[in-house]
Formats: sequence, C-alpha cells, structure tokens
Amino acid sequence: MTKFSMGRIVLTRGVYEWTATKGDFAHFVTSSLKRHARGDWGNLSPEDRQQNEVALKDGSRLFSAYEHWSLPKIWIITEADRSVTTVLFPDEY
Repeated sequence: MTKFSMGRIVLTRGVYEWTATKGDFAHFVTSSLKRHARGDWGNLSPEDRQQNEVALKDGSRLFSAYEHWSLPKIWIITEADRSVTTVLFPDEY
C-alpha cells in the first residue's frame, strides 16, 4: 500500500544508463521505488526518517536513500507538490 502519490517518476541520465545495461540494478531501482512509496525510507538517520513522517502530513519533500552491497547507492526524492519523484545517484544532486 502506498502512503502518498509519487507523481511522474524520472531517472537522471546516470541512473537511466545503469538501468538500461544492468538488470540487477534495474531491479534494485524498482524495488527501492516500491519501498519509498510504502514509507520505507531505506538507509536514513532517525532524524531524517522523522522528517519524512512530518512531510507526509505537511506536504513537504520526501527523501529516501537505498544501498545494496554490490550496487551504487541511490537517492529517491519526491517533490513537495508530489508531481515528480526523481531517482538519482548522490553525486548527481
């Protein structure tokens, strides 16, 4: 069950290139998006998790971070107006 609307889902060029050539990474991105939609914020500090819980109520931006031992870390950001969710590498921020 999703906790919020993610709007349009977009990938940065770097993430897109990895998903286009690496099936395991594409699966990681898909499963991470599902976790984000359920409110499983991944590898965040307790303070950042709490900030997301507040954001669910006040409509501010949502942020998640996901890691897999053999793949690059990704961030997922849903904008405050819930119109767009972006998947990116941390160095693309």
